Amino acid sequence: MEQEQISTKQSSINYGLILGAILGVTTALIYVVDMELLTKWWLGIILFFISFAVGIVSVAKTKDILGGYMSFKEAFTSYFITMAIGLLINVIVGILIFVVIDPEAAVFLQERIIELTKSLLESIGTPETDINTAIAEMEGKDSYSLSNQIQGYVFQLAFYSVFGLLVALIMKKNDPSLE
Repeated sequence: MEQEQISTKQSSINYGLILGAILGVTTALIYVVDMELLTKWWLGIILFFISFAVGIVSVAKTKDILGGYMSFKEAFTSYFITMAIGLLINVIVGILIFVVIDPEAAVFLQERIIELTKSLLESIGTPETDINTAIAEMEGKDSYSLSNQIQGYVFQLAFYSVFGLLVALIMKKNDPSLE
């Protein structure tokens, strides 16, 4: 039983490293090729589905290692470890790029996000005073600072954990011989 736990945790760690590599390499490539892609909403959706899929595969592998039976806790732990490691690697890549290597890139992205937000608010008929308030608030915040990236990591981990609870609920299967 203890060997199975080590094996399932190692499997989850491996899938977390795979997810981290996918996300980190994607972030680095986008930085090199066309940084403005980081402001596109559809990229976030694609990366969400990739992350979610890797989490599900991790849980399925854990279930396979455990002989087809696993508790809710084992399923959720597998998913959580995978997400925690994968997202952490991506945050480290983001910190390296936007805080250490090229802080000007963070400034560029922040300005571009402000422009896109202003354009969106104008297109939906938001009053000018509300737009100015929103823009002033955004200008006072550095979304790519070390503390905001760490805070974003915690938020993302909590967000993905909600989906992990659902995956664990669906994928759990109790061993009838233990009941």
